[in-house]
Amino acid sequence: MSSTPAYIPQIRLYQDWLREKHGLTFDSYDALWRWSVTDLDAFWQSIWDYNNMQSPTPHTAVLARNTMPGAQWFPGAQVNYARQVLRHVDPAHAAGMPAVISRNEQGLHRELSWPELRRQVAALALHLRAQGVGRGDRVAAYMPNIPETMVAFLATASLGAVWSVCAPDMGTNAVLDRFRQIAPKALIAVDGVHYAWRDLDRSSVLAELRSGLPSLEHVVQVNNLDASKKIADTADYTSVTARNDADVSAFEPDWLPFDHPLWIVYSSGTTGLPKPIVHGHGGMVLVALELKALHNDVGCSYDPNSWGERYHWYSSTGWVMWNAQVSGLLGGTTCVIFDGSPGGSKEKPDWGVLWRMAAETGVTSFGSGAAFYAGCMKAGLDLSSCGDLSRIRGLGSTGSPLSPEVQEWGTLQFRKIRAGQDIWWNNLSGGTDFAGAFIGGHRELPQRPGIMQCRQLGAAVEAWNDKGESVIDEVGELVCTQPIPSMPLFLWGDADGKRYLSSYFDMYPAGHGRKPGGGDAGPEMGPVWRHGDWIRVLPDGGCIIYGRSDATINRHGLRMGTSEIYSAVEGLPEVLDSMVVDLEYLGRESYMPLFVVLRPGFELDEGLRARLNAAIRQALSPRFVPDEIVQVAEIPRTLSGKKQELPIKKLMLGQPLDKVVNKEAMANPGCLDWYQGFAQAHQQRRDKAASA
Repeated sequence: MSSTPAYIPQIRLYQDWLREKHGLTFDSYDALWRWSVTDLDAFWQSIWDYNNMQSPTPHTAVLARNTMPGAQWFPGAQVNYARQVLRHVDPAHAAGMPAVISRNEQGLHRELSWPELRRQVAALALHLRAQGVGRGDRVAAYMPNIPETMVAFLATASLGAVWSVCAPDMGTNAVLDRFRQIAPKALIAVDGVHYAWRDLDRSSVLAELRSGLPSLEHVVQVNNLDASKKIADTADYTSVTARNDADVSAFEPDWLPFDHPLWIVYSSGTTGLPKPIVHGHGGMVLVALELKALHNDVGCSYDPNSWGERYHWYSSTGWVMWNAQVSGLLGGTTCVIFDGSPGGSKEKPDWGVLWRMAAETGVTSFGSGAAFYAGCMKAGLDLSSCGDLSRIRGLGSTGSPLSPEVQEWGTLQFRKIRAGQDIWWNNLSGGTDFAGAFIGGHRELPQRPGIMQCRQLGAAVEAWNDKGESVIDEVGELVCTQPIPSMPLFLWGDADGKRYLSSYFDMYPAGHGRKPGGGDAGPEMGPVWRHGDWIRVLPDGGCIIYGRSDATINRHGLRMGTSEIYSAVEGLPEVLDSMVVDLEYLGRESYMPLFVVLRPGFELDEGLRARLNAAIRQALSPRFVPDEIVQVAEIPRTLSGKKQELPIKKLMLGQPLDKVVNKEAMANPGCLDWYQGFAQAHQQRRDKAASA
């Protein structure tokens, strides 16, 4: 280590650049943040310049139209996500850094060099183009977290086609609910996966997807379980990507408009089908580069200040953190990925598998969901037994609030590893909706367990009370008052934009009375993004996220609309009605009860419990199997028939009944006494467990 240059945090390098290039100095992070959210043109132009983003044509403005939704960023510029990745091939390879290092549960270790990444991307892109895939066509993927998925994404993006992926642990109905909305022309899919020490054949699901997606014209099969398996009328991925001729060598990704659609991700609300959210090439490149360097402190692998970055963030492809993992390639960083269960299986628990991989591959930035760290702590894992983890300079956490107890556990573990030095915790809060972060880390700011360090540069985040007033040191709705380049271009199929508006701008529409900057002068603000989280902004700029303010389920970092759970549960003939709430809140362990009303003559026995769990597991994912299933007489509903999910959630979090629900607006207020008693009993059980 003595010959390695002293490490300089990426955000300090950026601030040094601002001072040298533009004469801009800031006496605090708060001053830097306020500049970034008030002078949007200067800030986002600085991110463009600092990362030496390239375009064959100049942009005529930075933010040509400042409105939400519909902000127009960098008109005239041309970019391509894949082009930004592949520009690092030669320097990163010359520095001896691979592009991707992958492991799976069975211990298979693979490395993909930067030149090989470029060759495979080109070969697959040319194959897709030969099948008629072009700009704007959708390419769907049913793929796990393996290098082939990264290659397939970059090949799709290079053509200007639109990527969309679902994880193979999702049930057929959940996948079809997503892919049917976007009518993909091509599908790239695995034959199966290995998870929690089980081989899970997915060839029957692939057949159901093919029959359920009439828009499909071509299928590429990836043999992940059985190399000898050949499904009829599919192209073999290995054969396709083996191509290595002059056309492959000459291939270059297309230049595309800044706002050309890049991918479609899905964010479920409480009603209806999952929302197909479309993000653009330019916005995703710009925001990902800013997030990775300035807040995640991840630099280029061939930058001497970076010590050879190796970036790992455990994720399923069904979580937007997979997109965040891939974005490490945008800066020339080596991505270290894992396919499988991070905690082993129920029969063979193993919470050290990711840590051993990190030690053996030299990971420098390690991230996962908050639930993973809690699992490690509860298992009594000793990190010093997992190998040499001294190269890790930062631990990332997201998906749900990280409890103070878990953060303190990790800090103590790394003090043993780092000879008494503290590890930096980079606790993030963002969302699938804009594929970025609102709240993030800062390597040089103080750390306090349970508190996120700062609001993200460029993210005009505030906490608003019920009156739409910005508040400090009070819990309020998380809002963003200025546009961010990675906000959705639109929702697929939402021709009139009503679903987009109702998803994020229904609570604070245009003309709601607020003035820009909170003053009295000027016109009223336009629509303001309401994210659906409870947040407290502390006087010093630190933030606490208190979980979802709506009824969307956030289960182990993955969001799912309650309507999708109801579709699975109420499809059983025994079930008349149901309601689910998730009590993940301020870092507490998630507790998700499912309430069911059964048809006369049926009782909730073990057999029915098993069938309910199986229905959820098969239609959605094992992640959404409830912690408890409770038979009830009625589901509380409003006069208009809506399930009272949020009031019951607040009731179970300890808020008084008269503060969370208006009985006069209910169709069946008499059922509330039962739920109040259930909530009190739950609180007593939790208090008893906490004191034990």
